Amino acid sequence: MHSVLPHINACLNALSACLVVAGYLAIRRKNIARHKKLMISAFLCSTVFLVGYVTNQILKGGTTTFPKDLGVIRTIYLVILTSHMILAALVVPMVVTTLVLGLLDRIEKHRRFARWTLPIWLYVSVTGVIVYLMLYQIYAP
Repeated sequence: MHSVLPHINACLNALSACLVVAGYLAIRRKNIARHKKLMISAFLCSTVFLVGYVTNQILKGGTTTFPKDLGVIRTIYLVILTSHMILAALVVPMVVTTLVLGLLDRIEKHRRFARWTLPIWLYVSVTGVIVYLMLYQIYAP
């Protein structure tokens, strides 16, 4: 049975990326209340994604392999996947720290963390969608 979870997870990653960008634009316009709502929403989307991803891995009992006969395309996929996985592991505590600092009104520290967290979070969300597209849509077995 083909699981619907990878498709839902890709949508959650895409939504999270959109919310992060919208949150960034809101704070650039000095709309703190909107920024806060958008970033909390992005965090919730990412959290639901993470639960869905872990659930999918448990249910299917392993990983989905990318076709081996695609040469340079496979290399590109593996580079994207590797950078995505490393940064995904690093960004979780970064997002939590940045969010907590913001909620505690420790604005200067929040800004310092956010300068690093935002681009990494955005990269992880976007590359998650790219990995999904390559693995389940474009080069699906």
